[in-house]
Amino acid sequence: MTRKSPYVLDLTTEQRHELEARARRYTSPYRDVVRAKIVLMAARGLDNDEIAARLDTSRVIVSKWRKRFFEQGLSGLEERPRGGRPRVFPP
Repeated sequence: MTRKSPYVLDLTTEQRHELEARARRYTSPYRDVVRAKIVLMAARGLDNDEIAARLDTSRVIVSKWRKRFFEQGLSGLEERPRGGRPRVFPP
């Protein structure tokens, strides 16, 4: 049985244009493209299971980005600082 998400997304025109541009960029990191596509599909009314199947990702990931966009808008799709020791690359 499919569950309905409580986070219904209604995009403004500016948000829609920005997300469509992010989804089309070939030079952007893959994670940014997928996040934009998740939000665009959610705004069209697709449920999390269907979005996950179309983008070949898990429902949990779709749910996470739908919720973050609902709560924080476009800034919610950005990377957050991670805890722990910083990455170090050898010289």
